[in-house]
Amino acid sequence: MLDGLTYDDSEPPAIALVPPGTSWEAVHDHIKIAHDFLLVQPEGGEYAGAYWTGTEMVVLDDLGADQDEALDEFREELSQRGEL
Repeated sequence: MLDGLTYDDSEPPAIALVPPGTSWEAVHDHIKIAHDFLLVQPEGGEYAGAYWTGTEMVVLDDLGADQDEALDEFREELSQRGEL
């Protein structure tokens, strides 16, 4: 489990902000247990959103380089996919 996550709960759903440098393996292990919506910023890359479908982790890439825009885009993608 990832410790010390902060959450953006300005709009539903609350999304956990994963610290830079966290491995995808650690993200997968956390999401498989906690089923959180996670916003991940890979080293030197654009934000990606991750969530658990019940059987697997889904990653939505290229949400942008700005955290606020990435959060908005992630929420929009989740809504369009019927995950909310």
